[in-house]
Amino acid sequence: MVIVNYLHNAMNIKYLVELSNEEKSFLVYLIAKGKTSARKLKRANTLLMSNNRMSQDKEISLAFNVGTATIYRTKKQFVEEGLEAALNEGARSGMPRCLDGNQEALLIALACSKPPEGLCRWTLSLITEKLIALTELDEV
Repeated sequence: MVIVNYLHNAMNIKYLVELSNEEKSFLVYLIAKGKTSARKLKRANTLLMSNNRMSQDKEISLAFNVGTATIYRTKKQFVEEGLEAALNEGARSGMPRCLDGNQEALLIALACSKPPEGLCRWTLSLITEKLIALTELDEV
């Protein structure tokens, strides 16, 4: 059974990482420098170990505590878009901002101001009500 899985994985290699000497040197320098994000270091290590099928995805996964899907995406990005794209994260879409700069400034000023008379602090519901009353927002 292990042999079947190994053969299946060996034949299912879609993205083969082949680093140039310059790219290898850059990755080694990046890792040795150590002043970069953990995610970037994991990607650099993944690419180095993937170079010319040096290691299986399972070995890389265990060595650097990354999922095989992450390894696959890193390899894919390297092959399709190059080293910089594989190392650096793209902008995340995330949830759109619900407040613009002026509204955010008003929120901060409100939260830092004295609470209404009879209260010792602002509650989230009080801040929400006040912010809706002072702006054109329907909800926060």
